[in-house]
Order: sequence, then structure tokens, then C-alpha cells
Amino acid sequence: MKTDDNWLERTELLIGKENLEKLRHAHVLVLGLGGVGSAAAEMLCRAGIGKLTIADADVIQPSNRNRQLIAMHSTEGTKKTEVLAARLRDINPEIQLILVDKFLKEDPMIGLLEQHYDYVVDAIDTLSPKAYMLLNAVKMNLKVVSAMGAGARLDPSKICVADISETHTCTFAFDIRKRLRRLGLTTGFKAVFSTEPPLKSSVIFHDSETNKKSTAGTISYMPVMFGCYCASVVIRDLIGA
Repeated sequence: MKTDDNWLERTELLIGKENLEKLRHAHVLVLGLGGVGSAAAEMLCRAGIGKLTIADADVIQPSNRNRQLIAMHSTEGTKKTEVLAARLRDINPEIQLILVDKFLKEDPMIGLLEQHYDYVVDAIDTLSPKAYMLLNAVKMNLKVVSAMGAGARLDPSKICVADISETHTCTFAFDIRKRLRRLGLTTGFKAVFSTEPPLKSSVIFHDSETNKKSTAGTISYMPVMFGCYCASVVIRDLIGA
């Protein structure tokens, strides 16, 4: 199947041929393919990123359908990597994809980060693996944009991008800063976060789960918006905009 050579003409009109070529030759790692990560990966694909490594160990659950682009009744029980890969190839048949469908921690995470990437999108939603990844990515001088808490919020106009040291209001960002500070890291990567105070009534706290302290209610558009913000950071940084 031959790709329509003109499918990126609107993108080229906006950013120019030279910058479009930069995106075609870029390799981006997307960690976590939930509401944020799947949206970020799709926006990167639609912008013309030539190579993506997409990583997630989960299968699609019924509760994912309210916010995840890849979650439909027909895809329940299927690996997120496989569903997203099919969707991305349908957008751009020439995209290069590497699928990682195993839980990443310690050595496997380090091994994955040691591959060459022009950018890393962190959409991991559990504290320990997220903090571990961020610590090591910064040590390796990788460019990273990390999504903080999209749940328990309704107002997309409150979404911001800043260095992790400048985040506020978001309790998830607070927990990440706290963990990283203990490990000697206080700055060095961009974070997408919301300045909207979380709706406390929509959050359920867990005493028994180590990596996930709470479950927050979510609305359809907020994780997708976070993913779009993450993709915009990657694209604008890659082309120097």
C-alpha cells in the first residue's frame, strides 16, 4: 500500500519542508498508552513523526472507554500496543513502530532508555516506575515531557507546561517532586500539569496500593488534552519553534 505523498501538505504549509523532514527522521518514545499516552502518540503520528516506540503492558478494559482513543467495545481485552499500532499504521502506513508490551522497571527500563530517542513522552500513571524512569532519563540527558494528574479536573484552560520544579496545585506532581527530591533530582524535564484544584469528591484513596495512592474520576477530554500538550512540546522543541 502506497502512502499518499500529499497527506502532510497542511503540516508542511505550517512548519515548512525542512522542519517536516526533521519530524520524519525523529524517534520518540511514548511510555504509557492510556488516555494521555495514546493521544500523544496519535498526535505525533499525525504530525509526521517517522518512528515511535510505544510501551504499555496493559490490555484495554471497559473502564478505559470514557477517555482513551484506542478503547472501544470491539477492542476490549486486546493489548494496548497492538490496537494503537494498527491505528497509527492506518494513519501513516510508512511509520516505523517498535512495540513494548511488558511492565518496565529497573533493568528493562534502563535498557529501553538506552536506545536512541529524540524525545521521551512520559504518560506513566504510577508513582514508583514514573519517578524511576524520570530520574534515569534525566541522568542520560534525554529530553522528556512528563504528564502529571489529568484526573479530578474539568477545565482544560488551566493546563500548563513548566519545568517540574515550577509545578504547583497538582498533588500528583507534588508526589513526583517529593520522590525525585529524595533521589537528588529537582529539575531537568518539562511537565504538563493543571492549575485547577482537583475535585476532592471525585478521588478515592487507597491504603493498600504502593504505587497508586488514589483513583480519580476523569472526563473524556482532559487526558486527551494532556496528550495533545505533550505532543505539542515534542513537536515544537524538535523544530525549534
